[in-house]
Amino acid sequence: MLDRIIAARVFIETVERGSATAAANALGMSRAMASRYLTAMEDWAGTRLLHRSTRHMSLSPAGETALARCRELIEVADGISGQATDTAMPQGELRVAMPGALADAIFLPMLRDFAERYPKVSIDLQVTDRIVDLVQDRIDVSLRITGSLDRAVIARRLGNVTSVFCAAPALLSKVGMPADPESLSDLPCVAYAQFGGKTWSLSGPDRTTKVEISGPLQTNETYLLLRGALEGIGIVMLPTFVAAPHIARGNLLRVLPDWQPAPLSLFALYASRRNLPAGTRAFIDYVAEMIGQNPMFRSN
Repeated sequence: MLDRIIAARVFIETVERGSATAAANALGMSRAMASRYLTAMEDWAGTRLLHRSTRHMSLSPAGETALARCRELIEVADGISGQATDTAMPQGELRVAMPGALADAIFLPMLRDFAERYPKVSIDLQVTDRIVDLVQDRIDVSLRITGSLDRAVIARRLGNVTSVFCAAPALLSKVGMPADPESLSDLPCVAYAQFGGKTWSLSGPDRTTKVEISGPLQTNETYLLLRGALEGIGIVMLPTFVAAPHIARGNLLRVLPDWQPAPLSLFALYASRRNLPAGTRAFIDYVAEMIGQNPMFRSN
């Protein structure tokens, strides 16, 4: 369910500034999210609050009443928040979404220290590789690995995510070690649906190229990619933080070590820059601090 206090702020700013776009900019949220809050306001009221045209916006009679009520609500809410201090310990439940591989390899190992630092904050962890809707899914922070973000998204870049090509020794002993990127087209590969699919981009010592790959498996789940590689199903492109332990143990071997996949980044996504809860801010700052100390998330 959408936050009614935020919806009231969006409604007030929209009326005062004359458009949802201006309200979104003032509140540090996307235009789409501001529109969603306005739609929710009208759904709650059960009637139209704003008359809109391409050049003009005006309040309906119900909108006039709603505006007054919203201002009263914000006055009360600001009065309550004004009693808090900046030194107050963050507290409450934080709903966080991230891919399973990131949760397992990076987040869970740092969770004990986070819990000791912020004992009044609890994490409701939603593990998913899909792109979540922060408002619809009631997510406070989403950690996402991607090569690019929509400009309307509010996000903080936390670090680089490098990737490697690798395969099981048994597979390579059977099909041979590829000598160049073009050799990948003739070998079984396991593809990640969300990052390039069956087209891999590689940068090498003297050129950049794209290669069309094929194989028995394509998936959107990182650990299935890893499992496929360990089972000898195909050559795979994996984030370094996922592949590194298995390469160190000899369960996987680097393929084309002089060639690098297209770079990715780790982002923390959140709904609004304004009135960011202390727990949300503490979590993002903590993850940024830990990622900054991890050499696997630095650029080469």
